[in-house]
Amino acid sequence: MLVGLGEADDAAVYRLNSEQALIVTTDFFTPVVDDPYTYGSVAAANAMSDVYAMGGEVLLALNLAAFPDCLPREVLTEIMRGGAEKVAEAGGVVVGGHTINDDEPKFGLAVLGMVHPDRFMTKGGARPGDRLILTKRLGTGVITTALKRQVAAPQHVAGAVDSMLQLNRRVARVAQRFGVRGGTDVTGFSLLGHGLEMAQRSAVGFQVRCEAVPFLDGATEYAERDVFPGGARNNMSYFGSWVEFAPEIPRHLRLLLFTPETSGGLLLCVSEGQLADFMQTCAAEGQEAWVVGEASAGSGIHVV
Repeated sequence: MLVGLGEADDAAVYRLNSEQALIVTTDFFTPVVDDPYTYGSVAAANAMSDVYAMGGEVLLALNLAAFPDCLPREVLTEIMRGGAEKVAEAGGVVVGGHTINDDEPKFGLAVLGMVHPDRFMTKGGARPGDRLILTKRLGTGVITTALKRQVAAPQHVAGAVDSMLQLNRRVARVAQRFGVRGGTDVTGFSLLGHGLEMAQRSAVGFQVRCEAVPFLDGATEYAERDVFPGGARNNMSYFGSWVEFAPEIPRHLRLLLFTPETSGGLLLCVSEGQLADFMQTCAAEGQEAWVVGEASAGSGIHVV
C-alpha cells in the first residue's frame, strides 16, 4: 500500500509490481442539475477526478446508485447512460455496480485507475518555491445553488455544466510529462480547504493571490447576493483558523474561496524552473491553467 489511511489523500494507491500501481476511489452525490443524462455525466467526471488527481488513468468503474421507486425507468437509464459515456470518454468501461431504493436520487462511481508506482501525485508533494496552478474556474457551487433556488441565468448554468463535464485527464497527462508530484482536485472542501490539506501534508505555507483566481461567469454575482451552499460556511468554519486574508478582500470573495466545487479542476504544484514550459504545454494542449499563488516556508494559507 503506497497511499492508504495513514496519510489521507484523494485515492488509495496499491503497488502491483515495479511498473504498475492501482488507484482506487469512489464518489457519489445527489443531483446538481435537472437533466438526468447531464447529472450522470457530471457525477462520473467528478468520481474519476480523484484518479487524475493522483496522476493516473481510468481503467474501469462500478455504478453506485440510489433511486426512489417513483422515478421513471427512462430517467434512471439516462443517468446511467450519461455516466457510462463519460467513463468511455476517459478510456474506461463500466463493468457493473449496485443500486438501492432511496427517497432521493444519488449516483456516482467506484473507480479503478492505474499509475506508475514511482510517478503518482499526492497532497504532500508541494515544495517551497513551487507555483500553484489551478486548471478550472471556480463557481460551480454557487451557480448550482442558484439553479436550485431558481435564480440562475441559463447562460451561467450552461457555463458551469461545461466546466463540470470537462475531464481532468488532459492536464493530468501534462503533469505526468513534467514529473509533477504535488496535486489534488478542487471539490467539496473548496480551493482553500483542499489547498490547506496540501500545505499541511507538505509542511509548507501557501500564498494565494485572490485577483489571480479565475471564476465562472455569474459566480461573483451570486456570491454578492449571498447565494451559497451550506458547505461554504462549513468549510470556512472548519478551515478558517488556518487561513489569513488581506483586510481589503471582501467577505463574499472570502466565502467564495471556501465554497464547495463539483468536478472542479486540479490544483498543482509546479517548480519555478518548469513553470514557463508547463504553461506553454497546457496552452498548446488547449488546457486552461492559471498561476494563482506559490508555496513557501511556513504554514497555513495567506490570501492576498
